[in-house]
Amino acid sequence: MARAPGKHAVIFLLVTVLIDMIGLGMIMPVMPSLIGEVTGEGLSEAAAYGGWLMFTYAAMQFLFAPVLGNLSDAYGRRPVLLLSLTALAADYVIMGFAPDLLWLFVGRVLAGMCGANYTIANAYIADISSPEKRAANFGLIGAAFGVGFIIGPAIGGLLGEFGPRVPFFAAAGLGLLNVLYGLFVLPETLKPENRRPFVWLRANPLGALRQMRKYPLVLGLLGASVFFQLAHDVNPSTWSYYTMLKFGWSEADVGASLAFVGLCMALMMGLGTRLIIPRIGEARAAALGLTLTSVGFLGFAFASDGWMFLPFMVVLSFMGLVQPALRSIMAGHVPENAQGELQGAISSVMGLTMTVAPLLSTQIFHAFTQADAPVYFPGAAFVMASACTLMALGVVTVVLKRKEKPA
Repeated sequence: MARAPGKHAVIFLLVTVLIDMIGLGMIMPVMPSLIGEVTGEGLSEAAAYGGWLMFTYAAMQFLFAPVLGNLSDAYGRRPVLLLSLTALAADYVIMGFAPDLLWLFVGRVLAGMCGANYTIANAYIADISSPEKRAANFGLIGAAFGVGFIIGPAIGGLLGEFGPRVPFFAAAGLGLLNVLYGLFVLPETLKPENRRPFVWLRANPLGALRQMRKYPLVLGLLGASVFFQLAHDVNPSTWSYYTMLKFGWSEADVGASLAFVGLCMALMMGLGTRLIIPRIGEARAAALGLTLTSVGFLGFAFASDGWMFLPFMVVLSFMGLVQPALRSIMAGHVPENAQGELQGAISSVMGLTMTVAPLLSTQIFHAFTQADAPVYFPGAAFVMASACTLMALGVVTVVLKRKEKPA
């Protein structure tokens, strides 16, 4: 049986998320090279295939995140998280051995079906956080993601010098260690009295969103999250291809740049959420984050030299305020026995946008970088991201003007 959560439950969870994100970050710098190896195509074409791989992962997450969120409301957070971590370790093994593009897709299907890490991690936080500390603790989860992206890409970029498959096997080993850590250390946080029966009608994207109709403010902020996620996903979709093509960066260069992005995001989510959100409030923090995120994306789009990315990475780090603030507002408007369902709905919405964003951004990148492009502009996808961020800001502003009582 899982131990009851104590004062260190957040720490246990952060370690689990950190290890998981290190593994994910390790494979990012080498994905273009691996796709090129199995397809024989160049960077512009590899970006298009990479977009379809992310589409596949996101489509599976869109379909299955509500299932896993509802399962965690019924049976607890811990077993669902352990299932997810095991599936991701298997995914890395499959992709490491993949002889062709088909097996890369098989790995992404498996990972997407069980990609509940973020869903369950945030349900954990909702279980054990007081309302006044909820946004800051959501920020800690984001900080763990950021630190993972400091360590993971840096290691992956270095290991990628020995071959594009090496980081996948290293990530698989790290994933298995994470499963063992969770099996013996990670506590359960959902009390038996706060559990509810699993219902299939609620455990699907439409069912989860239908339940959110009870909370108009939540539904509106989910709409804003669609635009925000469309913008957010430009980075993982096109960063490696964009920097390699425009600036001639190597895998190690890409890994180092992603590590710096991770450092900025970790500082913002770990410290910024605790210093800024309590002083200006969740609504203003979300608006500030969205505004500066839009500016950061424009900076990336028009940077003429690699060093110019550095100041705009700092500006973009204010993106780290957005999701913790919005998640905290939404979590305060649903009851305790529906927190997993809420996080599943959020992850499902994120999965839906992730099915669109990688295809949209990589196809825009391909269209503006191919040999016969009418206008050569590698940064076009980042301009699209800036526009989506401004649309998210507009929706948040309108929705939060309406007053709605918390649950």
